[in-house]
Amino acid sequence: MNGTPVTPVPRRSHYEEVTEQLKTQILQGRLKAGDRLPSTKEMSERFGVSRSVTREALSALKAMGLIEIRQGGACRVIGRGEAGAAAAADASGTQGLSPAALPLDRSALAHMLEARSMLEVSNAALAAAKRTDADLERLREALADMEHAAAGGADADEADLRFHMALARAGQNPVLLRVFESIAMPLHAAIAGTRREPAAGPAVQERSSSEGISRQLLEEHTAIYEAVASCDQDRAVQQMRLHLEHMEAFLTDG
Repeated sequence: MNGTPVTPVPRRSHYEEVTEQLKTQILQGRLKAGDRLPSTKEMSERFGVSRSVTREALSALKAMGLIEIRQGGACRVIGRGEAGAAAAADASGTQGLSPAALPLDRSALAHMLEARSMLEVSNAALAAAKRTDADLERLREALADMEHAAAGGADADEADLRFHMALARAGQNPVLLRVFESIAMPLHAAIAGTRREPAAGPAVQERSSSEGISRQLLEEHTAIYEAVASCDQDRAVQQMRLHLEHMEAFLTDG
């Protein structure tokens, strides 16, 4: 990445833009397999974003199978596309769970939701027990962006993903984190695709329904955050289960 130009990104698109710029450099061959990325601090300064934003972007790239994150935070490019994803899965001991290997159609949604439920309930409980101040800051940043999106009728899928990634990291369990990262991107792609399918009825009714869903999701994520912040494991599990039940009902109805 040395000498490769990057563009500072505005706050509303920070996570997505950082991920996209780095992904483009890898896919176009400007960053090659084996190249080591600069430190999180250096990349944050180049992009003009916080370190937590850079870490979330790197986690997304790892879930795509494009980079590996070693102990201590050092990052190295491992491939481009499916070959990189397969290599990442083999290296992590989660073969068969790579983003390239998971289908994104509706027939796989029930299995993905089942896997998500098992992981995220555990993540919520662990996060409530082990979260740090830095973890809470990442969760608050994602919530703020979700609130901003809900207020403006915008898409909050990216902020939603960041919230759940931050929650998984807050559990301080590297095995659960690695498995969750392996399914997080394809899972949210499937959910986003399902939510964006054309709905019957007038456009105004569809928009009103979308805004109502965004507000409900914000309330549910806020409840999860409050339970984690107060170190209430039972409540964190309860709120996560409630959120997942609502999401499953919404995605599978009709």
